[in-house]
Amino acid sequence: MNFSDRVSIDLADNGVAQVRFTRGDKMNALDPTQFEAITEAGNALREMAGLRVAVLSGEGRAFCAGLDTSSFGGDPTGSGTLAERTHGNANRSQEAAMTWRKCPVPVIAAVHGVCFGGGLQIASGADIRVVHPATRMAVMEMKWGLVPDMGGFALWRGLVRDDVLRELTYTNREFSGADALGLGFATMVEDDPLARATAIAETIANKNPQAIRGAKRLFKVMQEEGEDAILLAESEEQDQIIRTPNQVEAVMAEMQKRAPSFTDG
Repeated sequence: MNFSDRVSIDLADNGVAQVRFTRGDKMNALDPTQFEAITEAGNALREMAGLRVAVLSGEGRAFCAGLDTSSFGGDPTGSGTLAERTHGNANRSQEAAMTWRKCPVPVIAAVHGVCFGGGLQIASGADIRVVHPATRMAVMEMKWGLVPDMGGFALWRGLVRDDVLRELTYTNREFSGADALGLGFATMVEDDPLARATAIAETIANKNPQAIRGAKRLFKVMQEEGEDAILLAESEEQDQIIRTPNQVEAVMAEMQKRAPSFTDG
């Protein structure tokens, strides 16, 4: 599947989808067409049969270099104001980052080269971020006299210490992928982030798909709700999973020391 020749999706038989930004000649920078293609790809994943995990990466020299500077003179909204909610709880640019959190399956970002501004916010929308140690990263918006506004403040809660995030935002100081691990922006650092991200995805794809999707929903509740709601959501999710054929298959495969055979649906 291709979206405006800017984003491609290839779904393997094991349920792992490789989602690639394909504007490598422009370091996958974000212009109106790129925003639209990312949103269309995110929407396609939500409806994709057989999907179990998505791996997000960028072709060429960068994961995503942030906003295409040639777009600075244009209307960032397409029409209306940024405060207009065009995609549920988000506007167009926010949806490019939030769509990965809204995806029903885990998303793993493989980050290399450059990951600035909006690119960093998009990567932050993933469940897991595997980053090359030499990746150049920054909360870049203050360089252009702007604030981060693509979901970063929602996505960085719990990832990055408050005072650290303030310093990086106020100064737009660049940091490396190796630094990102200690700062909280990276889950792990690897010399081949795409290979490691794919290996993690293959492991997840071999788990009960109902339980994996339920766990992702629970993480959302954990971030947004109070204790009572979390406890109830745990019970409700488990009620929907326990003693189902896939859950029984997980137990039998473990006991018989064989690969499980799950059904999607």
